[in-house]
Amino acid sequence: MKYLQGYAPELIAQAQKLVDDSKLASYLRKRYPKPHDFRSDRALADYVVELKRSSLKNAPSLNRVSYCNKISPEESLLGVHVFRTRNHGGKAKADSEIKIATLFRSVPEEFLRMIVVHELAHFREKDHNRAFYKLCQNMEPNYFQLEFDLRLYLTLLDTGEQLY
Repeated sequence: MKYLQGYAPELIAQAQKLVDDSKLASYLRKRYPKPHDFRSDRALADYVVELKRSSLKNAPSLNRVSYCNKISPEESLLGVHVFRTRNHGGKAKADSEIKIATLFRSVPEEFLRMIVVHELAHFREKDHNRAFYKLCQNMEPNYFQLEFDLRLYLTLLDTGEQLY
């Protein structure tokens, strides 16, 4: 239950019961019946740019969006955002990039959306503070439920089972 640390003991006990009874996969499949269709980096980039356009109109543009096999939930990373400023010909140029763990190529769209919303929120709020989570919830009203369910999914993977 390493992905559920910090949650209420009652929730952890319910999750443990689902694992013990081998019902976690069916619980998640019932809530999230199919994986998303954004398998390629290009499809992911289009998805992220559209979500950014609709949610964060004045945020800086994205230079790259991709899946990355070096990002791992075991290291408490689901995705990363990178902001760089570099000098080129006497001018400052800003680069922004979002990388999503390759593990999430075949998860429900809701989980992917939650991760993307989280990374996009860093465009406005660098730290995980109250304003950050308020922005996440503004972009995705079910943000906290999706985060919990994603943690259940990661717990399922730890048991050796797959969702799809």
